[in-house]
Amino acid sequence: MRRNRSTKIVATLGPASGTPEVIGALFDAGVDVFRLNFSHGTHDEHRVRYDVIRAIEQERKRPIGILVDLQGPKLRVGTFADGKIMLKAGQGFRLDLTDKPGDETRAPLPHPEIFEAISPGTDLLLDDGRIRLRVEKVRGKVAETLVITGGPLSNRKGVNVPNAVLPVSALTDKDRRDLRFGLDIGADWIALSFVQRPEDVAEARKLIEGRAAVMVKLEKPQAIERLQEILDLTDAVMVARGDLGVEMPPEDVPGLQKRIVRACRVAGKPVVVATQMLESMVQSPAPTRAEASDVATAVYDGADAVMLSAETAAGAYPREAVEIMNRIIAKVEQDPLYRPIMDAEHSQPEHTAADAISAAAAQVSQTIGAAAICTFTTSGSTTLRAARERPTSPILGLTAHVGTARRLAVLWGVHWVLTRDIRSFSDMVERARKLAVQEGFARSGDRIVITAGVPFGTPGSTNTLRIAWVE
Repeated sequence: MRRNRSTKIVATLGPASGTPEVIGALFDAGVDVFRLNFSHGTHDEHRVRYDVIRAIEQERKRPIGILVDLQGPKLRVGTFADGKIMLKAGQGFRLDLTDKPGDETRAPLPHPEIFEAISPGTDLLLDDGRIRLRVEKVRGKVAETLVITGGPLSNRKGVNVPNAVLPVSALTDKDRRDLRFGLDIGADWIALSFVQRPEDVAEARKLIEGRAAVMVKLEKPQAIERLQEILDLTDAVMVARGDLGVEMPPEDVPGLQKRIVRACRVAGKPVVVATQMLESMVQSPAPTRAEASDVATAVYDGADAVMLSAETAAGAYPREAVEIMNRIIAKVEQDPLYRPIMDAEHSQPEHTAADAISAAAAQVSQTIGAAAICTFTTSGSTTLRAARERPTSPILGLTAHVGTARRLAVLWGVHWVLTRDIRSFSDMVERARKLAVQEGFARSGDRIVITAGVPFGTPGSTNTLRIAWVE
């Protein structure tokens, strides 16, 4: 089950992809990590999908990552007496905390935290940005607004407050229940929605207690302003472009995507580019050329993974979406321009012995034309450092810990193999040779580069580099 590409694929499961047959077909088509979206579905449905993934993992003998994506707070207007109203640009419109159904002049907004955060001049975006209101006055729990962009507005449409930090936790009561469930079934990643500040990440990490890795979804402008602080606390990042595109001008999102990917590569943290990548394939068996270019851009930028959402969760062509994404990635990575672009974005290694070894392994492997870089790892840090260098040789991640392999299935360029702990240098070299051949990376006469930490089995102690001939 070796992939012919380095960039990984994350796919969301849902009504269109909940059966063992479809999940198996998605994995065979190229999925490396499955996303369970807790904005939809019941715990029982997610448990069944989890069990199916683990059964496929056993059958295919290849570690598969599972990402539990928490919903986060959902801010919505209340209801209207007639179910729907029409707002016109230039009219006044009141928002308040009363329970009375709304009409053409006012609407209930059952979120006191919004009234605490807004002030005159604040913009409110309703219904995914289709309606824009500008706050003119705030009196207690009443806000007088001016309609800047009008249109129809119906019951319980979403509200975004792009230019204010809301006094609300990123974890609702529902999220806490979902988090406990996700950890209990054995999720590898927990994705956090609605992150506004580093404290949101710290709160989640305290609850998770190391039982899963943390992936922050960057979807709020406030989080971008504190990107480096958040990067220091998280294990990975998802660029949630759909939500960013609501709260920021659409022309800002492409450059921001590049900035985030670049920052993650410098920090050595996996980064996933997500949302609307092949959106037309929800109904169509083929993507638009613009969508293919969008996927390609993320690959050229050096993202660790690209993600499918509705395309595989609710679309009519889930398997085809994965197959096409797989083909686009493979084609880009074979492009003669791909390597120069990747090298141009390469960052300097950190000033540590482990990073020096990893940088040297990438350089040595390119100089001698190594068939593979074999990394022995316990926690995954050795392999993370190897992937950060974006080497020209494929990376063979060798570990005795299935949890490490599952968690880092999202990592660029790594093919994971489960093997027992090594006991000596000779054991290390012999095992690397054998597995490189067994997994189809090397043949007799090839050379491989091996990195590990001594004492063996000590997390984070990468300090050894060996070159070995395959016999």
